[in-house]
Amino acid sequence: MIKLDLPIQKNPLITRDDFIEAINQILKPLKPYYSQGKTRLEIGNTGAGYSDSIAGIEGFSRVLWGLVPLLSGGEESEIWEICLQGIKNGTDPSHEEYWGELSDFDQRAVEMAAFGYALALAPEKIWDPLSNQEKENLFLWLNQINFIKVYDCNWLFFPVLVNLGFKKVGLPYDQEKMKEKLDRIDDFYLGEGWYADGTVAHSDYYGPFALHFYSLLYAKLMGEEDPVRAHHYKSRANIFAKEFIYWFAGDGSALPYGRSLAYRFAQSAFWSALVYAEVRPFPLEVMKGLILRNLRWWFSQPIFDSNGLLTIGYRYPNLVMAENYNSPGSPYWALKTFLPLALSKNHPFWQAEEKPLPSLEEIVVQHSPRFILCRQEAKNHVVAFNAGYQHTNDHSHTAAKYEKFAYSNIFGFSVPKAEWGLGQSAFDSMLAVSEGDNIYRGKRKCQEYNVEGNVIYTKWKPWDDVVIKTWLVAGTPWHIRIHCIETSRNLDVADGGFALGLDHKNYKSQKVEVLANKQECLAVFPWGASGIKSIYGNGQAELVYPNANTNLMSTRTVIPTVKASLQPGKHWLVNAVFGEAGSNNVINQWEEVPHVVIANEEILIGHGMGKIGISRGGFFPQEWKS
Repeated sequence: MIKLDLPIQKNPLITRDDFIEAINQILKPLKPYYSQGKTRLEIGNTGAGYSDSIAGIEGFSRVLWGLVPLLSGGEESEIWEICLQGIKNGTDPSHEEYWGELSDFDQRAVEMAAFGYALALAPEKIWDPLSNQEKENLFLWLNQINFIKVYDCNWLFFPVLVNLGFKKVGLPYDQEKMKEKLDRIDDFYLGEGWYADGTVAHSDYYGPFALHFYSLLYAKLMGEEDPVRAHHYKSRANIFAKEFIYWFAGDGSALPYGRSLAYRFAQSAFWSALVYAEVRPFPLEVMKGLILRNLRWWFSQPIFDSNGLLTIGYRYPNLVMAENYNSPGSPYWALKTFLPLALSKNHPFWQAEEKPLPSLEEIVVQHSPRFILCRQEAKNHVVAFNAGYQHTNDHSHTAAKYEKFAYSNIFGFSVPKAEWGLGQSAFDSMLAVSEGDNIYRGKRKCQEYNVEGNVIYTKWKPWDDVVIKTWLVAGTPWHIRIHCIETSRNLDVADGGFALGLDHKNYKSQKVEVLANKQECLAVFPWGASGIKSIYGNGQAELVYPNANTNLMSTRTVIPTVKASLQPGKHWLVNAVFGEAGSNNVINQWEEVPHVVIANEEILIGHGMGKIGISRGGFFPQEWKS
C-alpha cells in the first residue's frame, strides 16, 4: 500500500489551532473541484444510486458540516466565498446550475440539513450577506422539504433541521412539521439510550452520528423554547454515552460495524455533539481524549488519495464495501466531528487536558445492538459478539455488516466480492453453508436470539428445511462456537475465524503457520494472530485466502476456517476460535484453548468465568454453579 505524506498526517491535534489547521487541511484540496458555477463538488468518477448532478450537490453540502462550525467559532476559510457563490447560484431558478425541484425521498433532502445547520449556527455568514432576492431563493429552495416525503428513519431529522434554521433567522417555519417528525423519531427509541434507525431497523452508528447528533443540536439550540424535549435528548445521550464508550479502544480506533462506515471519523461526532450541547456523562478531559484519539487514528490511516481527497472505503479506499448511496463526496459527512470549533477559544474544552478512557468492564452485555462486548485494554482490542436481527433490509452486504458472529476493531470484518466459493465470499466470523455447488450463503437474519451473561444464542434458517442453532461463548483471545444443524439436504459448511491482514510487502517471509493440520490451523504475524480448532464434529481446518479488498481493515487477508460435509440429519459442531492483536506469547495462549467436555445431553465449557452448560435440546444457556 502506497504511503502518503500529507500535512494532516503530521498534525498533532492537540490545540484549537491544530483543530483549525486540520479542517483547513481537509478542505483546501477541494478548491479545484468545484463546478464552474461553484454549485457542485465533483471529486470523482464513481457513481451512486442517484445522478452525478445530485452527487455533486451532496459533495457541496457535506463540506458545510465542518466549515460551518469553523465560521461559527469566529474563524475564516479560503473556500467560504466559493461556497457562498455556490449557494447563490444553486438556489437561483434562472441559473444553469440551479439545484432543482425535489421529489419524494429525494437525496437532496438529506443535503438540505447542512443548510439548516448553517442558518442556525452561522447566520451572519450564510444569511446576512445575501440580497433580498437571494434570501428568497434560498428559502424557497429549502422550503421544498416541507412538501415532500422522506424515509421513515434518521431522514426525519432533515426537515427538522431546515425548519430550525428558518426559525433562527426569523423566517416562516413549519412548527407542526417539526413536532410531527420529532414525535415519530421518539418511536425509534429503545431505552437505555439506544435508538434504532426506524421502527424495524438496526442499532448501529446511525444512533450516535445521526439521531443523537441531531437531537443534541436541537437540545442546544432549542433548550429555552422546548425544554422538555431538550431535557429528554440530553438525558438519553448521557445514558447512551456510558454504553457507546465501549465501542472505542484506547488507541482511538473504534468498532467497525453496520453500514455507512465510509463516514469514518464520524464515529466520534457524538462526543463532539455532547461537548457542544454541554452534556457531561464523563469529564470533559475524557471526551476530549476520545475525539482527538479517534481523529489521530483516522488521519494516520490511508483514507486520503494523493491529492488529499477523502476516499470511499473504511481503513483504505474500497468500493467493494461501499453503500449504493456512497458518491465521491459522501465521506465528507465525517466533518460533523469538527463541531467543537463552534465553541469559543476560551471554552473549557480547549483548556482541558485530554485524558485516557476511564476504567471499563472487560465484558458487558448491550441488549439493543444484541452484543456482548469484550475488551482487552492492554491490546487495544474490542470485540463485539453478535446475535443478529430478526429482520433484514436491501442495503449492500447487510448480512456481512449485521449478522457475523464477531466484529473487531483489529480484524475488522469482510464483505463478499462475488459468490463462487469461500475465496470470493470471504466468510470470516460466520458459518457458511452450501449444497455442494460451491455457492455459499451465511446468516442474513435470525428467527430467535438470546443474549445472557457471556453466551449468545441465535437460530436461523438458510433454507426452509435447514435449521441452525448457534451458541457463542464470548471471550478473548478465545471464544467457542457451538452449532446444532438439522438438515434435510446434503451440506458443505465452513466456519470462518477472524480475517488476519497480510499487509506487508514481504508477508510470505514473515508468515508463521503453526499446527496447521486436519483439526486446527493458526496464522501468526507480528501484528496479530488468528486461528481455529475443531473440537467436535470431524471438521477439517484450513487457511482460506479470500479475494483482495474484501476486508475493511486489510487489503489482503487469511481466514482460518473449519470445513465439514454433512448428510441429512442432526449434527453438532464445536469450534474454538482464536484472535489476538500482536504476536507476543501467542503460542502459549494457543495451547490454552478452553476445555470443552461433551457428555450425555450437555456441552460443558471451562472459560475462565466458570463453567457454561448448554443443553443439546434447549434454546438458552444456563450458568453452572461450581
